[in-house]
Amino acid sequence: MTALLLSFVFLLSFLGKMEAAETSGCKIRITNKGLEKLKSETEKFVEEELCNISMPEMMGKEGRFQYTITDVKITELILAHAELQFIPDVGLLFDIQNSSISLSFHRQILYWFFYDTGNINASAEGVNINTAVNLIRDHEGRLKINNITCDAKINRMRAKFSGTLGKVYDFVAKFLTTGMRFFLNQRICPALNHAALVHVNSLLETIPVRTEVDNYIGIDYSLIEDPVVTSRSLDMHFRGMFFDLSHQNLTLVNYAVDPIIREYDRMVYLALSEFFFDSGMFSYYTAGIFQMDIVNEKMPKDLEMLLRTTYFGTIMITNPALVDAPLALQLAVNSPPKTTIKTSGATVFMTAIVKVMLLPPGQPAVQLSSMTLEAKFNAKVSMKGKRLAVHADLRRFKIFSNQSALESLALIPLQAPLKTMLQMSVVPLINNWTKRGVRIPLADGMDFVEEVVEYHNGFIVIGANLHFSKGLREMMLGNTNSTTMA
Repeated sequence: MTALLLSFVFLLSFLGKMEAAETSGCKIRITNKGLEKLKSETEKFVEEELCNISMPEMMGKEGRFQYTITDVKITELILAHAELQFIPDVGLLFDIQNSSISLSFHRQILYWFFYDTGNINASAEGVNINTAVNLIRDHEGRLKINNITCDAKINRMRAKFSGTLGKVYDFVAKFLTTGMRFFLNQRICPALNHAALVHVNSLLETIPVRTEVDNYIGIDYSLIEDPVVTSRSLDMHFRGMFFDLSHQNLTLVNYAVDPIIREYDRMVYLALSEFFFDSGMFSYYTAGIFQMDIVNEKMPKDLEMLLRTTYFGTIMITNPALVDAPLALQLAVNSPPKTTIKTSGATVFMTAIVKVMLLPPGQPAVQLSSMTLEAKFNAKVSMKGKRLAVHADLRRFKIFSNQSALESLALIPLQAPLKTMLQMSVVPLINNWTKRGVRIPLADGMDFVEEVVEYHNGFIVIGANLHFSKGLREMMLGNTNSTTMA
């Protein structure tokens, strides 16, 4: 009994390890150079968040002095030193040191029977803010800020009075600034916590996790594990799998090579394995997209004449009355196309069944022949913005009869015109689906620029720089507005 229990525990452990070892079809690496690009946007965002801090009305009495402070406004964050860096195994660190905050507020002061009002310009100096953000994979497979650790401290404050009794009241600035510094210290971290946990997570929700690509297929970009953070990069491993919208549980098993990113020179890298492309082909195949009828105006006249000549004898034996009936080609891919990626480039191999049909009006279609078509395409991968596209060119083509070796010899004259038909009819159809591209898992407002595609054995790596089409706050507000409108 004990041995059986131990065996069961071992099996569960083994299955758990197998599940944890899921291979990624898509990886993204953000490097220190990418973080440096993000730093300026982060600085703007933090300044905007601090300027939105609301301060309470302050009232107090010191001897004969009674004061009320209202309309406290932070006008500017002056950064003397700011760093945005990776924290290994945790996430990100945003560190502000020895900086200053400019602010203004309105005073009302009563001294004996003198009453004075006016504005005060103040500055908080020696501002130190240390914010650490923990990044995880949530239950939906989305990148998320799980926790934020914040420590803020203001060393000193200065205030300058204006108005009739400005110089007289300079000595009470100590009381006012002490209270002001206390409240600022209490308000900075909650403001940044809210910004990260609400606004930034809202932005991360714009990254597609499981979404439709077109009317036939969707894509699963869920993270298969927590992001891997080192001192040099943030690596995210996505499932990177397409699926048929009408059969979402019918998916391809990933046996492909795990894509590897070794570089750190660009701001961002995208790695895609053969599985990424194969799952797309598999999903289109199960959706029934890879089949078409070439008939009437779609049939090239010279091809129709050649087919009629080639199968004239078959038509006469079958039924001489059908000799003038329209001819058609029925093309159906009979297995999911297979992608091969090597250092020399990417190719896609496809096989299809081609049937030569007679279509007599008002009568059932008559099959004249069945042949197997083998085609090999060059696939050129490109990136524009945040959309990945593939362009296919026919490289090799072969047909042979499914009925007899003798008929295969008779099909030799059909090789060239059928290849031309593929180039003119089928290849444009494939490129029409793929040229629209599929969005990669990148937040709204961020795009790839200056892309370089490199081919490796079993996967491709695209290195690029990042471009922000709008600021972080605008990106977040845009997402909030979209959610509200929806």
